[in-house]
Amino acid sequence: MKILFEGTAGPYGRPAPGCGCASCSRPALVRRRPARIVVDGHPLPPEGCAVVTPGGERLLYAPPGSTHRDGPEDGDVFDAVLIDLLDRPERLGGLRRRGLVGEDTHVVAVGIDHRVPSDTELERRLALWGARAVPDGTVLDTREPAPARPPQPRRTLLLGGSRSGKSAEAELRLLAEPEVVYVATGPSGGDPEWLARIRGHRERRPAHWDTVETTDLAGLLGTARAPLLIDGLGTWITAVFDECGAWEGGAAARERVDARCDELVAAWRRTRSRVVAVSDEAGLGVVPATSSGRAFRDALGRLNQRLAAESEDVSLVVAGRLLPLPI
Repeated sequence: MKILFEGTAGPYGRPAPGCGCASCSRPALVRRRPARIVVDGHPLPPEGCAVVTPGGERLLYAPPGSTHRDGPEDGDVFDAVLIDLLDRPERLGGLRRRGLVGEDTHVVAVGIDHRVPSDTELERRLALWGARAVPDGTVLDTREPAPARPPQPRRTLLLGGSRSGKSAEAELRLLAEPEVVYVATGPSGGDPEWLARIRGHRERRPAHWDTVETTDLAGLLGTARAPLLIDGLGTWITAVFDECGAWEGGAAARERVDARCDELVAAWRRTRSRVVAVSDEAGLGVVPATSSGRAFRDALGRLNQRLAAESEDVSLVVAGRLLPLPI
């Protein structure tokens, strides 16, 4: 099956005519025409479709707005999936979960437009999701091997301040995975603001992700088989302070907190599962006015440093922008 990508953008092209957004205004932008796909000489319908060629090759075309974005309920693995990944990339994870996308499937992004801020960011996201973009005019022969998915770091630590976008970045890393366990470490009490925040996070996550509420991170790191998203270490330290009576307790209580941190760092070092953890960057705020507040800040700061030393990937998220922190 030969696939000609005459255009790969959304319905208005990229940049969109007359659009003054930052994405469309970047001078180095790769220009793209509205999506038009031709398979073995036959144009695909603009609303999308699933195709089986006379030779038995299978293709899913799911452009923006397509009713085919989630694919069929079952069937054999596709040879090629051309999909709008800027809308809900977790659909790709769903296809993998159902066995419709495999290691040999060519996954190509279509509908590319100003929903992504730059070509560099597009390339980064697609690499995370095991997909690629191709220039207009590309001819893809599905008999050629699909590019291998780039390896991802086993342990990732994402730091940031409040509302920095660190949780959204953590979710971005795992959206196209077939299985993910979301680990909620915070309290589930009756505070309305906290419950609203939990609800917003839950609604943003893919429906097929599992959720575990626990403070036993060391145990989970030792037994998990699916990728873990831990959100987050700041609320975990809060819960550990509660469990150890360390807010107003003396040296013995703080030693119990240190022991729990030692246990977590050891499990983080040993884990064989892929894990993405979110933590608060505690050193950028106002110096706490209380002894217990300073103890909390110090414990979290030390934990961040120790986990960073045992991580292949550490980044700081500021105003939704990712700043890698190389060794």
